[in-house]
Amino acid sequence: MLKLNSIKALPVLALLLLFQLTVFAKPTPYYYQLKVYHLKGKTQQDMVDNYLQNAYIPALHRGGIPAVGVFKPLVADTAEQLVYVFIPFKKIDAFLELDATLTKDQQYQEAGKDYLNAVYNHAPYLRMENILMKAFRAVPEYHIPKLTAPKSERVYELRSYESATENIALNKMNMFNDAEISIFTNLNFNAVFYGQVIAGSHMPNLMYLTTFENKADRDKHWANFGPEYKKISTLPKYLNNVSKNVTLFVRPTDYSDI
Repeated sequence: MLKLNSIKALPVLALLLLFQLTVFAKPTPYYYQLKVYHLKGKTQQDMVDNYLQNAYIPALHRGGIPAVGVFKPLVADTAEQLVYVFIPFKKIDAFLELDATLTKDQQYQEAGKDYLNAVYNHAPYLRMENILMKAFRAVPEYHIPKLTAPKSERVYELRSYESATENIALNKMNMFNDAEISIFTNLNFNAVFYGQVIAGSHMPNLMYLTTFENKADRDKHWANFGPEYKKISTLPKYLNNVSKNVTLFVRPTDYSDI
């Protein structure tokens, strides 16, 4: 039989246990969607910008997604323009239920009607890609970059590392989790996210986004990164774990949250 003092102590012990579970519990990894719009001409650009700024992003905010990133290449392509939309989800269910949520949002339906109801010969884009990622265990959540430069001067670097096989791709991801991310963090690369691509057109691969005040700031950071990275990249267990590196330089739009 429990003594009276033991019974009185139970609530205190329960609170202590709850505190420990809260403090030491690992955050659940986020899921990230990267939408890529392929556009041609100013009409499509204006239609997509208007839709994203005045309909889509406000609807996502109302749906509980506080920050959405919208980025465009630093150097515009005259043949085809690209727009990258980064959407973080706390749970995969939020991603799966997004279309249903937007369908019920009358404010969104009204604000986005030009885009949503576009006819076949006046489409708002040429094509649209969707990439779904799961956050790395070392950095399970996205981060808003701590930059002071105007958005028009910033340089964001979106990288995709493709690997020859699934197991080799996991090796590269483990390299990030166990060593590479620490270098990025220590050198203040202001990374927004690190994600394993779980659905996309170029798999197996991982993607991540680092951010800088400007081009000179970017070059300085990578110059400092090189010597530190060499210490781990030459280790036998990490050799040949990337078969293709795709690097894209982008800049946030004026209405981007990130």
